[in-house]
Amino acid sequence: MATMKDIAKLAGVSTSTVSHVINKTRFVSDEIADRVNRAAKELNYTPSALARSLKMNRTRTFGMLVTTSTNPFFGEVVKGVERSCFHKGYNLILCNTEGDDQRMQSSINTLLERRVDGLILMCPTLAGEHIDAFDRFPDVPVVVMDWGAMHFTCDKIQDNSLLGGYLATQHLIQSGHTQIACVTGPLKRNQAQMRYEGYQQAMQEAGLEMNPAWVVESNFESDGGYDAFQRLYAQKTLPSAVFVCNDMMAMGLINAATGRGIQIPQQLSVIGYDDIYIAKYMTPSLTTIHQPKYRLGTAAVEALLNRLENQPDEPQVVHLEPELVIRDSVREYHAGS
Repeated sequence: MATMKDIAKLAGVSTSTVSHVINKTRFVSDEIADRVNRAAKELNYTPSALARSLKMNRTRTFGMLVTTSTNPFFGEVVKGVERSCFHKGYNLILCNTEGDDQRMQSSINTLLERRVDGLILMCPTLAGEHIDAFDRFPDVPVVVMDWGAMHFTCDKIQDNSLLGGYLATQHLIQSGHTQIACVTGPLKRNQAQMRYEGYQQAMQEAGLEMNPAWVVESNFESDGGYDAFQRLYAQKTLPSAVFVCNDMMAMGLINAATGRGIQIPQQLSVIGYDDIYIAKYMTPSLTTIHQPKYRLGTAAVEALLNRLENQPDEPQVVHLEPELVIRDSVREYHAGS
């Protein structure tokens, strides 16, 4: 394998000059730079990423931890992270925790021991956890998608889930619905709790009664939405509309309702949350709350770079706002119609 010394010998320059040309650390005349580059090409020289990272004390690599889920929401966020890393000249190491706490701890240790420049965490189980590895690597910046209170220093990318839940329920109310159910995610998770509180706020402001039998806690997966509908169907009467706290559960709920002969939206209006890519291709296309998933990913990378380059004193919080996307799964319902 060719070295800088070999290039220097072939180009007739010093090793330090070769280093300056390769690493672009000092101005070198075009004529000498051209000789060095031609010699490097002739010798098939490849710079050592390891050697460069040791010299610069940077690996130009970020680590990302995600929890296994069938929800394409996660994949769309990862896409934003990966593409942003590429444009910024960084590599990305992606680890999947499979929902296992031990695997999560092990993956964090592995990434930190590989000297990643920063970590992006998308693991709901991290809320309230103490991560020993962060005590050993206090200088590695960490960005967390907002899952609640963290027992370690980190920046946060925060979706305004309370506003999103409010907007979803408000749209159903403005469409003429008064009997509105809510299928929540696991309420121990911050985002599920906030979306539910948004539902409660909109209902209270409109002076509408919340039927406890129409509030169903589920698991953020399609089977959870399917099961939630069966529980609603078992009640004496169905609501006219339901706010489902993510699109995956909404898909499961619509499937279960259709199986029972319930027409969407003629007999039951449904609004979801996330605006995953396939939401607009469902039948009927799903009215939902858009979460800027790609922007979530790019914002996480930008937060890490800001931490590395500017070293702000206090943890930073980046707020991203949800938006209502109106499609075909909500009926304009009015008394007598």
